[in-house]
Amino acid sequence: MITVAGSIETKLSPEKAFAFLAEFENTSEWDPSTPVMDKLTPGPVAVGHRYHAESEFRGKRQSLEYQVIELTGRHIKLRGENKTVTAYDSIDVGPSGQGSLVTYTAEFEIKGPAKILQPFLKPAFMSLRDPALNGIRDTLNSLAAR
Repeated sequence: MITVAGSIETKLSPEKAFAFLAEFENTSEWDPSTPVMDKLTPGPVAVGHRYHAESEFRGKRQSLEYQVIELTGRHIKLRGENKTVTAYDSIDVGPSGQGSLVTYTAEFEIKGPAKILQPFLKPAFMSLRDPALNGIRDTLNSLAAR
C-alpha cells in the first residue's frame, strides 16, 4: 500500500473546517487532481454515503466510486475503488492556536497485475500530496477570511 499523508494549519475553526471537508463533494474545490466529485446520496453526510469522483493521475482521468466508511467527531474516512485501485482517504481536524490542524491521509492499493509496479508508482502518488494540502490550506483560509 502507498501512503500519502501530511498536515496543514488553517485559520478556520476546527468545527467549520471539518464541516467543509466532510462534505466530500467540496473536494474539487481544494484538490487539483480531482476536478469532479459528485455526491450520489442525498442529505447530510453519513456513513454509507456515496460519491462519484473523476481523478487525474499521470495524465489520465480515472473514475472512482467512494463511500463514507467512518464518521466520528472530526474524523472522516472514505473508501474509493475502481478496477485498478482501492483508495482510502482520511481527514482529521483538531484545534491549533486560533484555528485548526488538518491531517489528510490517502492510501492506495494497486490491484491486479499492475500491483507489482506499486513501489515504482509511489513518487507519482507522492506528487499529489503538496497540491492537495496547499489547496486545503488556501481554501479553508479563504473561508476564514469571509
